[in-house]
Formats: sequence, structure tokens, C-alpha cells
Amino acid sequence: MPLNLLRIDIVIAVSLGLSSLICSLHQSCPAFTMSFFDATLNIPQHHNATTMTTTGKGAGSSIPVLLLKTKSTPNDGYEERFSTATAGSDQFYPTFVPVLEHQFLDQGLNVVKSLLQNKQIGRDLGSAYGGMIFTSQRAVEAFAKLVEEGRGDAQWPHLQDIPLYTVGPATSRALRAIPQSPPLNIFGADMGNGEALAHYMLDHYGQWYQDRKVKPPLLFLVGEQRRDIIPKTLMDPTLADDHRIQVDELVVYGTGVMESFEEDFVDILEQTKGNPMRWVVVFSPTGCEAMLRALGRLDPETGKVRVLDQPRSSSTYVATIGPTTRDFLRNCFGYEPDVCAEKPSPEGVEMGITTFLKNNQC
Repeated sequence: MPLNLLRIDIVIAVSLGLSSLICSLHQSCPAFTMSFFDATLNIPQHHNATTMTTTGKGAGSSIPVLLLKTKSTPNDGYEERFSTATAGSDQFYPTFVPVLEHQFLDQGLNVVKSLLQNKQIGRDLGSAYGGMIFTSQRAVEAFAKLVEEGRGDAQWPHLQDIPLYTVGPATSRALRAIPQSPPLNIFGADMGNGEALAHYMLDHYGQWYQDRKVKPPLLFLVGEQRRDIIPKTLMDPTLADDHRIQVDELVVYGTGVMESFEEDFVDILEQTKGNPMRWVVVFSPTGCEAMLRALGRLDPETGKVRVLDQPRSSSTYVATIGPTTRDFLRNCFGYEPDVCAEKPSPEGVEMGITTFLKNNQC
């Protein structure tokens, strides 16, 4: 996948069809799914593909939780949650297996830098944008890079009077970690997904600029592949003119699958094979095929999960971060994960796993 793509899109309302479409495109063009749902992942700009982080107690009394993501910095909510969570007398311990790697795109970053330097993101009537949207930590990291470069100006980046919208607690925490005085105005952390955030913004942003019949556009920092639910919802042509919000997308990072992912995953499976139980947590369609192949559950001839003649005896269980990844596994590979988190959060994943263990007396 090329990493030098720059697009500023005024997004039109076209539905992508989600899991069924992704599955179809995956079969004809697997590269398409590499970063489609990166908003839920936590991958820094650069990462050594052979480095995996493990915390917790010894294998004899522990349940490995293999998180198919890169550990977030400075803190990772999944590590914090599973380092203290228990299942009966057993202790979970998290292991991070990175799937994606990202690269900042200078062209996109230069556009944002120019907008900031010329104070074109602000509340003034002459500003090009009245707010910003972040739905991935990578976009926040790209923004933080620009903020750091502008140190020396006490008011930089001059965004204290506008709303910044995020989806999910991890992205919100990353944005709040950017030192500002007074702090940035951050909203939407509890929305959970892009669709909920979009509806929240329609009301909140409308109130923020209630004195203007036409609301100023929002700048959305994105990766090369992303869902269109936010711009589609905010720019819905059926909305009244004074309620509709223009959204411009700016690509500031590119994504690629780590070449070593499958090998790394096989290695960690070998290291944890002696445990009576282990869990694999999947955060996006990316890497699903390699995961199933490494687990020995994929038929190389059909590309689907093997049909077993007897009940499964494997001690490896799979949980997904939400329904989109679950449906991708179902539709593309005929695979039914053991758990689908009701909420895409550390607490949601833990609750799904512990409930499964309790109900199945594992």
C-alpha cells in the first residue's frame, strides 16, 4: 500500500456496506483491509516488529491474553485492566502482538501546520475551520508532533476556543496528554463509536456555534483508510442548512501490515502452548487471516475455517473488540469467535471473557 497518499476530501454520502463489503474486497484485494478500522488500534509511528511486551505472573497460574495490537504509550488501558483482572484463582496477563505499522505523511502534516501557523483553525469568522475531529491515536500523535514543533509560542497552537472531538477513551487520553495551558476543549470520549460521536457533534457543535446560521467546517485528521460514517452523518443532505456541518478529511498517516506479524504470532503461540487456557483479542479485520492460519483453523484449499468432526478441544479462545470484526470473521472465513465485546473498551473485553468463562465453567 502506498504511504504517500494525500487527500483532502469533502466526503459524499455513500455507504460502504461494512463487513460484507470488506469481505468481498478482502477476497479480491487483501491490502484494502490493512487499515480500514485503525481507529480502534493503538500503534505508534515506529515499532520494532520483533518486540512484544508481556506482563504478569508465571505460566502455571496465569491465563495469557494475546492482544493483537501495539502497546499504547505512555499507558495502555488493556495492559492495566488485564494485569489486575482475575478469573477465579487465575491471573490474566497481557501480551502485545503488533499487527500494523504507521508512517506520518509530510504532505498532510504540512497542510495542518500551515493552517495552524496562519490561525485558520479557530473561532474567528475568517477561520477556515471551527473545530477538529480525531478518531485514532495515530492522528493524535501526528497532531502532537506539530504542537511540539511549535513550542516557544505560549498560545500555540491557538486552539483554546474551539472544540476537539474524539471517539473512545484511549484517543481522548492521548489528546489530553498534549500539554496546553489552558487545556484543550476535548469532547466525545464516552461516545464509543463514530456513529454515536457524529450524532453528538450535530448537537454539541451546533450549540457551540449557535450564533451562526452556517456552521464553520470541521477538520478531520485521518489515515489512508477509514469509515465514512462521521462525514456522511454530519453532511447528510436531508439535514437543514443550519444543522448540516461540512467535514474535510485530511490524510496525515499511512498504514501497512507488519511483515513479521504472522511469524511473531506463531512464536508467542509456541511460548504459551503450555498454558491450560489462552485468549486472543482481535481489534480489526487486519491480521484475521494470518491469525486463523497460525492457529491451524484455516483450510488452505477453501480459505474457510476447517470443519471439525468432533467438538473443539483447543484451549485457545478468540474475542473481538466489537461486531464489525466479528462479522468479518463470520462472513469471510466462516469463523465464530467465542466472545464479542459489547463495548469496545478494556472493560468491555474483560467482561465478555469473564462472562464466557463463568457461563461455560471454564
